[in-house]
Order: sequence, then C-alpha cells, then structure tokens
Amino acid sequence: MTGPLASPPLHAKPWIPAWAIATAIFFFLSVAIVLPFFWLGSASGHDFEFHAASWLDTAYQWKQGIVYPRWTAWMNHGFGEPRFIFYPPLSWILGAALSLVLPGMWIPLAFIVLVQTFAGFSAFSLLRRLASERAAILGAACYVINPNALLLTYIRSDFAEQLACAIFPLLLLAALRLANLLDPPSPKSSPIAFFAIPFAAVWLTNAPAGVIASYSLALVFAWAAITQRSWKIAFRAVCGLLLGFGLTCFYLIPAAYEQRWVDIGQALASGLLPSQNFLFTYIADPEHTWFNWIASFCAILLFLLCAVAALVSRRFASFAYSGDPRRNAWLALLALAAAATLLMLRFTIPLWNFLPKLRFVQFPWRWMSILALVGACFLARALQKRRGWAWFALLLLLSVPLAHFLVNNTWWDPDEIPTLQAAITDETGFDGTDEYDPLGDDHLDLPPDAPTTKTLPAEPKDTRAPEARVQIDKWTTEEKSLRVDSPAPARLALRLLNYPAWQVEVNGARIVPGRPDNYNQMVIPIAAGSSTIHVRFARTPDRTLGMLISILSVLLTVVLLLVARNRGYARV
Repeated sequence: MTGPLASPPLHAKPWIPAWAIATAIFFFLSVAIVLPFFWLGSASGHDFEFHAASWLDTAYQWKQGIVYPRWTAWMNHGFGEPRFIFYPPLSWILGAALSLVLPGMWIPLAFIVLVQTFAGFSAFSLLRRLASERAAILGAACYVINPNALLLTYIRSDFAEQLACAIFPLLLLAALRLANLLDPPSPKSSPIAFFAIPFAAVWLTNAPAGVIASYSLALVFAWAAITQRSWKIAFRAVCGLLLGFGLTCFYLIPAAYEQRWVDIGQALASGLLPSQNFLFTYIADPEHTWFNWIASFCAILLFLLCAVAALVSRRFASFAYSGDPRRNAWLALLALAAAATLLMLRFTIPLWNFLPKLRFVQFPWRWMSILALVGACFLARALQKRRGWAWFALLLLLSVPLAHFLVNNTWWDPDEIPTLQAAITDETGFDGTDEYDPLGDDHLDLPPDAPTTKTLPAEPKDTRAPEARVQIDKWTTEEKSLRVDSPAPARLALRLLNYPAWQVEVNGARIVPGRPDNYNQMVIPIAAGSSTIHVRFARTPDRTLGMLISILSVLLTVVLLLVARNRGYARV
C-alpha cells in the first residue's frame, strides 16, 4: 500500500522583496555618484545655470499663484522671456518642487539622486522581463552608473536629459510589449495606453530626447511589423504614438506654433550644429573640441560595453537559439544599438539633414543614451550566468577612474545656487537664452539694471521727459497693473520684452505697444492726465487648442485603461 503523494515543496517568499533590495542598491549608487558634491560644491556643468534658474523662477511664480508658468520672471535680468512655452515642463517642475523644501546645493544633489534611483528602478522593470531578478538588479545598477549618466552628472548638467534617460527603460518596455516582442502585459492593462504615457513623459521632459525616442521606437516598430508580417502591429504602434503626442499637445502645439515669434534658429548656432559634434570632431574652439572628445570617449566605452555584452549573451545565453520567442526582441535591440552607433558617425550627415527635426538633437553623441540602455539589456542577460557578479564588479571598478576623470574636468562652484537665489532677491535676474529671445530683440543689448518703469518723452527726438507719477498696483510675472499721472503726453517703458501673447490696455482700450530702436522693450504711449495700464499674458489660440487635445487624449487614455481592466475581470 502506498502512502499519499507528497505535496510539492512550497517556496517561501523572501523577507525583503526584490524591488526593495534593488531600490536600496540604486539609491546607494546614486549617492555614491554625488559624493564629490559634498566637498566640492555643485558640478556647474554646461547647462547648470539654465536649469537651476528655471527651477528658481518656477518656484517664484508658484508663490504668486501661477500654477503652470509660461513666461519667465527673471530671465534677461527681469525683462523675461517665453522659456516655459518652449522648454518641456517635467524637469523644471521637479527642480522647483525640490527648491521649495531644500536649501542651496542640496537641490541639484537631491535631483540627481532621485532621478538616478528612478533610472535604476525603471531599468529593473525592463530587465527583469529579459533576465533573472539578480541579473536584472545588477544590470540596472550598471545603467545607474553608465558613462552617459556620469557625463550628464558632472560635465553637462543637463538635468532634463538625465530625467528623460531615466524614463527610457519604461518606454522601451512598453514599446516591446506593444510590438509583441515581449510577453504581453496583464489582460487588465491597455498596451497602447501604457505605451503612450511614458512616450509623452519623455517628450514632456526633453525635446531632443523626444526626437531620439521617436526615431528609435519607429525603428523597433518597423522591425516588429516586418519580421512578424503584421499590419496590426503597425496600426497599434501608430495609435500609441498618436495618443502619446496627443497627451503632450498642451506643450507641443504652442512650442511648435510660437517658434515663429522667437529666434529659434539660434538653437543651431555655431557649436550646436550636428556637423560640429560627431565623434572626435575638431573645430576651431579648443574648449568645444576637448569636451567633444570626452563625450566621444564615453560613447566608445558604451559601444564596447554593448558589443561585448551582446557577444557574450549571443554565445552563452538561451536567446541565441532560434526557438526562443524573444529572439526578435534581441535582434530589434541589436538593430537599435547599431542605428544609434552609426548616427554618431560623420558619414550619416545626409540623414541628419534629411530626417525631420533630427538636426535639433544638435549633438550626435546624444544617441549614447540608447546605447547605454541596450547595453544594459545585453549585460543583464550575460550577468545571469555563473560568475556574472564578476562582470558587475569589473564594470563598477572601471567606473571609478572614469568618474574621477570627469570630476577633475568639470567646474565646481559651492555658491552657484545661493548666487542664483540672490539674483531673485535683489531683482538683478539671470542671463537670457538666445533661441528664446523674441524676434527683433538682442538680449545682449538689454540693460542689466533697468528700472521697473521709466518715463520717456512722447517723441524719441525730444530730450526731456515729463515728470510723471507712476503707481504700481500689481506686478506679477503674467499681469501688471499701473496708474500713471503725467502733465503731458509721454511714453512709459516697462522692464518687459514685447511678445505677441502680451495684451496691453490703456484706459480699457487695447493698444499695440512700441519699442526703442535698439532692443524690443515694451514702450506704452500715454496721454496727458491720468492713465490706467493693464498688461496681461493672455492665452493664445494655439495654447487653447493644445490644451483641448491633451484633455481629450487624457480622457481617451482613461477609457482605454478602464475598458482593458473590465475586460480583464471578465476573463477571470
């Protein structure tokens, strides 16, 4: 007589979930990255002042009750500029939120730690679908400290691009699922909606990263549609892209339409052209050339990492066999890495000139963000084999001399943030940006110490201005109300740049303000006697249209999620 069959052994759940261990490791590595900040101050890279000034200006406007700024208050030393119309919002919103709760140098430090920790968790979410949990943790940890992340942290200080790179793994995961290259998501989820959300998030973080993401995903979707011979995949991909763009329209439509009102061509001025920034390009500017070579070496390191990891994975991992259902996903990743590598080389310049908006990526080496992600995918697969931890230890050790080199080739300033904060307190403001300068203006000619208002003669040829009395009733970033008493006709110059979105009323009548001959300051004619002036940054039709499309897109996304959830419950 035989006894009862033995029950299968039950696998006890670990005391600490894998995601918690992973997050702790990513946080530790992110803190390690910013350790030099504690004794050297802030790494004042190329874009540091641009981003930090945006954070502080946004926080200043929040205190005025302006929830979503469009115009800046303190750029161009108080004359302002329409920066927030053209620069995506997510990074400056995060930085502004940190500036409200943290002092001085802790703001960029906390930004980097938060973003790189999130980058690790984002990569872990992708890699755990491609490899074991242990290998996924190690591969994501390598993504946290990859050469591009170190370059962004120490030399470039492009906080928006760093945040976009943190979102890239979630976007790639959603794209692979949408293209049927990975296991499908839960039946309670909508692949189109779950793709559109991170796609929109990248565009709402950094426009060059959005362009890179768009072309990268187009390649992945085209590969999937061709290899699987499925028009359905192509249709779903188009739907996902359109929904993602729809979610961004509140930013994207005004940014695209109002480019005609600013000198946007300065974004491709000398030094910013793709032709001057291919790998190991030399130009007459020694400082530019030196940095280009540093970025080029980082790109080469990522290429070698990606290539070696891909070769090791191809040789030892199970996905090498044609029976692996994920084989097309790995081939798509190889194609993506190859495309990213080629686009950093000079012979692809016809593509940069021909493909729409690609030239606004500016720096071809920005494509190393894709190499870093694809390299992490192949690395995770290699790390899951025996002695995979040795690979991780080796990469960790190799990151130390690179970080040391970058730390010693950047600019450190312990007083950078306090200096910028003082520029708001004493109302001196910050330098402006070339590409956001309204047409007809050269912000370099603006007086840095201009008064809030100044009375001018009624005619430019006159030399004496009447002694008018000006009472400022309200002066916020987007609205100014003044009362003027003048014994004779005059003109009132405001510390404000002309821009088509400004609506100016004098005694209730809409007028078109004038300007001086040498720059585009707002000058308002006033009659003798009392005048009431009201200046308001109005909502333009393009902003209204963009907001409407975004609201409809949000509603459609919610509907897709609810329908998928109900369908999933019905299947259960």
